[in-house]
Amino acid sequence: MNLSNTLLFRGLEDTEITSLLNCLDATERSYKKSEVILSEGSITENIGIVLSGMAVIFCNDIWGNTSILGNVAPGSVFAEVYACVPGQPMLVSVSAVEDTSVLFMNVGHVLATCTNSCPFHTRLVQNLLTICAHKSLRLSQRILHTTSKSIRGRLMSYFSECAKLSGSNSFLIPYNRQQLADYLNVDRSAMCNELSKMQKDGVIEYERNRILLKA
Repeated sequence: MNLSNTLLFRGLEDTEITSLLNCLDATERSYKKSEVILSEGSITENIGIVLSGMAVIFCNDIWGNTSILGNVAPGSVFAEVYACVPGQPMLVSVSAVEDTSVLFMNVGHVLATCTNSCPFHTRLVQNLLTICAHKSLRLSQRILHTTSKSIRGRLMSYFSECAKLSGSNSFLIPYNRQQLADYLNVDRSAMCNELSKMQKDGVIEYERNRILLKA
């Protein structure tokens, strides 16, 4: 992956990024499908950025019920909030949806002026702040999607957002059926039944992760 194309390193040249990675003690790690990258209750000082593959952020209650909070695609950052609060145990877990490669960077070196006094360090901090703001907005969107009392209402709220983001009524969603049900906080079987009804009613068409909203 070309890191200059990611939001975290936006506006930086390749040579500047190389210098920053040295400052941040960056290390790359690989994970197999379903392997836990960061677990609930752990403490991390590192920001993670997915280089390839896909990760999902989730939490479990004491009864074992899972709630999906979001996915982490290539180029996206995770754990930045926990890494910025020293000693704060994670309330969520991060797991690889498929074989995934992650670049970890020490957040203390992001927030503090490095010994090399990199002139482009401030840009990195600004980018990190922007990422945190985007994450806050996405969390607000999830809350919006789950406000409806009906499963159809939650599905349509989420599908509407996906259509707007893709600029088309036909789009791919990043979740399988169980993950989508967890994200919308609904029962998987009930959700699948509702999807079938929506297709029968002519509201949508779907094939696996491809959704078509019909006017």
